[in-house]
Amino acid sequence: MSSQIIPVDPFDYIVFGGTGDLAERKLLPALYHRQAAGQFSEPTRIIGASRSEKSQEEYQAFAMAALKEHIKPKEFDQAEADKFVQRLDYVALDAKSDKGWDILVEKLKGSEERVRAFYMAVGPSLFGDISENIRQHGLITDKTRVVVEKPLGRDLASARELNDTIAKVFKEEQVFRIDHYLGKETVQNLMALRFANVLYEPLWNSAHIDHVQINVSESVGLEGRAGYYDNAGALRDMVQNHLVQLMCLVAMEPPASMDAENVRDEKLKVLRSLKRIDAGNTDKLTVRGQYKAGASDGGPVSGYLDELGKPSNIETYVAIKAEISNWRWNGVPFYLRTGKRMPNRVSEIVINFKAVPHSIFGAADQVVHANQLVIRLQPDEAVQQWIMIKDPGPGGMRLRHVPLDMSFAENFDVRHPDAYERLLLDVIRNNQTLFMRGDEVEAAWEWIDPILTAWEQTGQLAQTYTAGTSGPSQAIGLIERDGRTWYDND
Repeated sequence: MSSQIIPVDPFDYIVFGGTGDLAERKLLPALYHRQAAGQFSEPTRIIGASRSEKSQEEYQAFAMAALKEHIKPKEFDQAEADKFVQRLDYVALDAKSDKGWDILVEKLKGSEERVRAFYMAVGPSLFGDISENIRQHGLITDKTRVVVEKPLGRDLASARELNDTIAKVFKEEQVFRIDHYLGKETVQNLMALRFANVLYEPLWNSAHIDHVQINVSESVGLEGRAGYYDNAGALRDMVQNHLVQLMCLVAMEPPASMDAENVRDEKLKVLRSLKRIDAGNTDKLTVRGQYKAGASDGGPVSGYLDELGKPSNIETYVAIKAEISNWRWNGVPFYLRTGKRMPNRVSEIVINFKAVPHSIFGAADQVVHANQLVIRLQPDEAVQQWIMIKDPGPGGMRLRHVPLDMSFAENFDVRHPDAYERLLLDVIRNNQTLFMRGDEVEAAWEWIDPILTAWEQTGQLAQTYTAGTSGPSQAIGLIERDGRTWYDND
């Protein structure tokens, strides 16, 4: 089975931060793959913009090196790469002044009828300056979009300020707040499983689901992000956006359609139904952790404080018991956890159904396990439905707990695209379904802010855990107090 490629109209993508790490590792390779798949129409251009003084030829050489480094050898085609870099241009400009902007204006002159997307692959402190320069230089057209990367604030106040800054220049329908997790194939398959099959949706409620686990584990440490990470921590860096968005997709009511506003309206209702976690209950409902020296990826690794080079109570691990106060989910906890220097890199959503009310299999060794639906986002996207069956063969009724396993890579004859590929082209198609709306971002911070405040007020410490293990022992207690256990993905 293969997928159908639908070309998009010609466009201009202007990438601010065009020589940065995100552009090098993700954006340029993703755009190359979309061209190689036949999705570009001509004339399409990609224009890098940053302070670095480079010629067009030097930027094309930079892009070619990025493609060779970050694209798998079997997916790299030299002729396709040569064609790709020929559509690249470059402008050296300053976000905070007029320097170089007249050159960008000249390059874009005459292309007003094409879709024009500005990608802010820069720090949020520059969003306002870049937006204002775009406005002052008359670069906004009827087909203009702007893509904003995280962090979308560090608390509610800064998120509102950021939204207000962008809103001074762009309309909300022009703004695409990107969360690459929402571009993963399995995330969208979650909606297909729920809303395109009669099997699951009737069971998708507190009458049949015992609890939900959302786990995003990373095996890496700081990776050169010490300055940013120690001012953010796992709650801001991962929970406020990635995990909360996944929880919204699991918990939302069926939207009237897949129209972006309908989907985002339902996600917003989930956010506004989250029970408050504050100083009165944060010690019972949250766990902070920080890795110490251990072993990871086959060798010894330093602890967080050793990598950072100074004392810190910032968390590299978070576990949270979240609850949603509405009819569908009353009494169903959502356990969220994420951490660095975990045993492996994995992102999973586990729907744990309630056990059968009575087992007719009386033998003591005939344990009837509750059904589970496991939706794996990475590293290998797949869906597993765990069920009970009879163990084949003679000798009586012996039960086994086995998965019905569907691996996308094995079941579909199609290349496994990176999430950025889909999202970058959704911007051009003007499809905002997988992007966050401004009020969504603020509602997420309204839930996260009291947790951050409570940690500061109560002095809740980040409990240490050895690198290469599954986190602090307190996180095990968080879920086992409720008579449940963390899903073992090994």
